[in-house]
Amino acid sequence: MYGTIFNIQSFSIHDGPGIRDVIFLKGCSLRCRWCSNPESQSATPELSHNRMRCLGVDKCGACIEACPNGAMHAMAENLPVPDRSICKACGLCVDACPAKAMRMMGTTVSVDELSDRIHANDSFYAHSDGGVTLGGGEPLLQADFAMELLARLGREGVHRAIETAGHVPFEAFEKVCPELDLLIFDQKHVNTNEHKKWTGAGNARIVDNLHRVAETFPRLPILVRTPLIPGVNDSEAVITAITESLKPLKTVIKYELLPYHRFGEAKYLQLGREYPFDGPKEIDKQRVASLQRIADVIEQLHA
Repeated sequence: MYGTIFNIQSFSIHDGPGIRDVIFLKGCSLRCRWCSNPESQSATPELSHNRMRCLGVDKCGACIEACPNGAMHAMAENLPVPDRSICKACGLCVDACPAKAMRMMGTTVSVDELSDRIHANDSFYAHSDGGVTLGGGEPLLQADFAMELLARLGREGVHRAIETAGHVPFEAFEKVCPELDLLIFDQKHVNTNEHKKWTGAGNARIVDNLHRVAETFPRLPILVRTPLIPGVNDSEAVITAITESLKPLKTVIKYELLPYHRFGEAKYLQLGREYPFDGPKEIDKQRVASLQRIADVIEQLHA
């Protein structure tokens, strides 16, 4: 079984218990304007060009010479730029670039390859009660691959978690949840029209999936998260409404708020895209703390 990933982040402490490897899978069914991993959105590999690393056409130009499709062109400011309409993502420019300014975002890997990579960190899992988390993008778009990898890790005694935005057919949850020790589930807004405005899709399927998972898999703990975006969902009304909706779900062990950041902004330029969120650059820390106190009711109630 093969899947497409774009990153493996080792020694993470924010995506489940203990020290973890987070494996980021390609493809997403939402288009959140504040997305910090735009390279995750497309299901297929795509070229990323870091202009800060590039040596320039006058000193190098290796990528232009290497491209068999003529997709690389010299810009006025002495930098090469890919014509993404004809780029085949073959990776030859990546291999040719001496400055590592070109990267292919996305690679095909097997379950065996990932398992070998993961077991290099066995000692960290054992000493910290950590494990492996599948993130994205939306890892449930590759449900069969995720299921096989998680099943393998389960047989080998590794703690398994997955992060999902929930906008997938419920059949994906039916495949993956039996192989999980923790489900991390995003809820971004309670109003379906607002949800669609900011993410490209309504939230009816997401809400329904969360409730069906809690009912169908009563032994699977769920951590619910909301990325707190200024001007979008950072109000007491929204967080209170989500909190109230979670109270009947006994398997939801915690409700956590994630402060907005712009760490992914530079990635859009590298992918030849504009950053689509034009709101404030940061969110007030005191506001986050105040809203988190509302969300903490869930942990207290279901402890």
